Amino acid sequence: MADLSPAAQAVFWAFNSKFDWIEDGIPGPQFNAIAAAIRAAADQVVPSDAVEPRNYLPMAIECQRIRKEILAIAEELELEGVLFCR
Repeated sequence: MADLSPAAQAVFWAFNSKFDWIEDGIPGPQFNAIAAAIRAAADQVVPSDAVEPRNYLPMAIECQRIRKEILAIAEELELEGVLFCR
């Protein structure tokens, strides 16, 4: 878990703090569930340009940068879930 970025760790611990688990007792699928929730939020907050094209290029670039950062957190958590299950 130490390899996660500060943003991904913050998301993980915010989720985990609602339960009486210890770090070693968390099953890998929890990471996948968190990643899925983050992807769903990204789709709602910053839809891809394919879904919602933007006519103003600077805004489109900024929106896609934000989307990429949000999805990177989801990818990190999902990968951590895979590694956790090994």
